[in-house]
Amino acid sequence: MKKILVINGPNLNLLGKREIEIYGKDSLKNIELKTKKFAKNNDIDAEFKQSNEESEIINWIHDCVKNDYKGLLINAGAYTHTSIAIFDALKAIKIPIVEIHLSNIHKREEFRKKSFISQVADGVIFGFGSYSYILAIMAIKNLLTNKNV
Repeated sequence: MKKILVINGPNLNLLGKREIEIYGKDSLKNIELKTKKFAKNNDIDAEFKQSNEESEIINWIHDCVKNDYKGLLINAGAYTHTSIAIFDALKAIKIPIVEIHLSNIHKREEFRKKSFISQVADGVIFGFGSYSYILAIMAIKNLLTNKNV
């Protein structure tokens, strides 16, 4: 079973409570349970982490190789649009990366259309609500298979 890390950034701990019209009714815990089940059925062991702190997210990215993660799914929340430090950390690891967003960032405020992460990610999935995580598992599985990781 291939091990991947799923990183969730700031305010995602409030999913299901904040801006339901944008992010949906699913809590992060619900998304985690559904995604882990789908991942396991696809021979992937997905570990979830969430933080509101940029430095903690950067440290988790740095530790990906040391902890033998074969891929990374990341929903960096607002850090997507602001964090050059996360961009630099992602550039430093050499594993497949899929960027995730629940909402369609191109239908939102102008500042949300810019993603530093997209520049280093192998792919981006956005706009499908909590199902974006399932699609990301499918994408990372494809990347891992094609790269023979």
